[in-house]
Amino acid sequence: MQATPEHLDTSARLAAPDEFYEALIDTHQGLSTDESHALNARLVLLLANHIGALPVLREALAAARAD
Repeated sequence: MQATPEHLDTSARLAAPDEFYEALIDTHQGLSTDESHALNARLVLLLANHIGALPVLREALAAARAD
């Protein structure tokens, strides 16, 4: 089992942020608004599962809401 951090790391960590953004936008191509929202929900749940630590997820939720 992989260790999880205790706190949310908001430092820039993506090796290729522009490529990720392009892939994210491409993933939504051709979807309706409802399909796009559903994709976002599934992606959030997949990434939350990967993170796994509820305190970190709560920090992420608070940070996203604040922005």
